[in-house]
Amino acid sequence: MPESLSPELNALRDRVHALARDTLVPLAQDETLEAPERRKLVREASQAAGVFRMTQPKEFGGSAAGPLAMTVVRDTLGSHNLSHLGGVFGPGPGVLGGAQGPARERYLEPMLAGEKRGAFGFTEPDKAERATWGRLDGEALVVNGQKSYVTGGAEADFINTLVEVEGRGPAMVIIDREAPGVEITATFGSMDGTHHAYIEFHDVAVPASNIIGQPGEGLPRAMRQIGDTRLAFAAESVGLARWVIDFVTDHLEAPHRSGSPLGSREGVRLRYSDMRIRAFAARSMVYRTARLAEAGENVINEGIACKVFATEAIGELVDTAIQLVGGTALRVGHPLEGLYLRVRAMRLAEGASDILRLNLARGRLDLNKGRI
Repeated sequence: MPESLSPELNALRDRVHALARDTLVPLAQDETLEAPERRKLVREASQAAGVFRMTQPKEFGGSAAGPLAMTVVRDTLGSHNLSHLGGVFGPGPGVLGGAQGPARERYLEPMLAGEKRGAFGFTEPDKAERATWGRLDGEALVVNGQKSYVTGGAEADFINTLVEVEGRGPAMVIIDREAPGVEITATFGSMDGTHHAYIEFHDVAVPASNIIGQPGEGLPRAMRQIGDTRLAFAAESVGLARWVIDFVTDHLEAPHRSGSPLGSREGVRLRYSDMRIRAFAARSMVYRTARLAEAGENVINEGIACKVFATEAIGELVDTAIQLVGGTALRVGHPLEGLYLRVRAMRLAEGASDILRLNLARGRLDLNKGRI
């Protein structure tokens, strides 16, 4: 539970709280800053506080923080409504973890140093005739197919792409964005403020050394990254829940034109209590799952449960908060208006809620995995 953290984790929480309160919130609110300059200043402050490299391996100068420490940090950042702020964390290895040889030298090391940017090509288009596939041709892998919803794909230097290698199974393959045959056919933004690309591959010749690991290992590698991200979404959600409740509390305790605070009304108190109940349940399950993961247990099903429950809970909390605050919360630029758009996207990212529910049922009924 959050109340039984070690002295080291308590110190980490306090350090991140101070970083957010004293530096990151003012930077986020400074309308005179352009996005690149804000990101640079955020990165410098995060590096000074020892947070930036928590997501990076120790061999590259990072601290390789465990799931419980990362949950503490993301929960704390969320409680300041900063979970979306770019530059707080350095790029993690993701599916490139364990890459060796040319892949390590040309992609992993420059990415962790901030010299190159990668994107994750996983989602197939709805109307694709077949999954993205490749055939080995001597020392090259020739790739064809399409990927949709590649976040940051238009700005990335390379795409970590899930490819079905003929006769060998799925593999994660590094494809340079500027390689001949790579075509970005569409770019688009989504309601949470992120940007994505639709990418096609036409006989793209990739060195066989760009296959990460061995063909057949691709799906577990991809799902491992997605699983880690699901717990991160859940931790951000419970932090945001605390920010929303604090915002609503201030509103309910403030003077009202009726002569008495809104918080004195029974109907309002019922809705407010529901918000606190949902937030308490979500935060409890996220910390429990983080502790299980810290102990080395397989928490795929628990991570799914956290992601579904926490992202749906924060969506309901923001919706209730808007209802309690009233029409001013609908104005463009109001904190709840922007947060409403961001948290709605969370229920689709890294697996839509109902797809994850089906996966959770399969985990228990077919694989006898998971716990209550």
